[in-house]
Amino acid sequence: MPCSTTWRERPALPNSDAMRGALPELTPDLLLHAYRQGVFPMAERREDARIFWFDPERRGILPMDGVHLSRSLRRKLRAAPFRLSLNADFAGVLRGCADRPETWINAPIAALFTALHDRGAAHSIEVWEGRDLVGGVYGLAIGGAFCGESMFSRRSDASKIALVTLVAHLRRCGFALFDTQYLTAHLASLGGVEIARAQYHARLAQALGLDADISRHPLPDAQEVVQLITQRS
Repeated sequence: MPCSTTWRERPALPNSDAMRGALPELTPDLLLHAYRQGVFPMAERREDARIFWFDPERRGILPMDGVHLSRSLRRKLRAAPFRLSLNADFAGVLRGCADRPETWINAPIAALFTALHDRGAAHSIEVWEGRDLVGGVYGLAIGGAFCGESMFSRRSDASKIALVTLVAHLRRCGFALFDTQYLTAHLASLGGVEIARAQYHARLAQALGLDADISRHPLPDAQEVVQLITQRS
């Protein structure tokens, strides 16, 4: 689907850059290049085909060795109420993340990430209750960095379990940076923090040189997740 891309200051995202100007047509290769430079795309809303680029002054990350597991979340993990999978239903996770009254995931972004998933660059964690997809998270893997895009939950704690399982899995697979773009209260409750743009770019540059592979190991089970998350490097 044709789309236009621009740099833009967006009032809802006050820390974004204010550079403005026409950019080339967005392709999967250009998207990968942008992420390697620390820049990510968002749309204003689902119905708007335009895409805007952001490089926030303050960047949200989830420290690989600083994830916080509350007692209640540990109990929920150990109770294993859900089954988790890797890349079993990327399209379903993408739809789940966009299934809300307001979303920055428009048709061009969905198509681009679907293409990147087909190329083995974009990945998803699915949370299942029986045969029902009840939560998940998806993002982009580049070197030793994972750029988290969005998550959703149709059951209590489903997205949190997806996220901490993903972090534990990424640690075991050689990743060093988990980019959350912005910091929300949900992410802060799990240990998410903000860092300065320059610090993020420095960490990204280091992570890009790592030999990480999300398919290097199977997903950890609940007990392994707790062990991997509570193990400090």
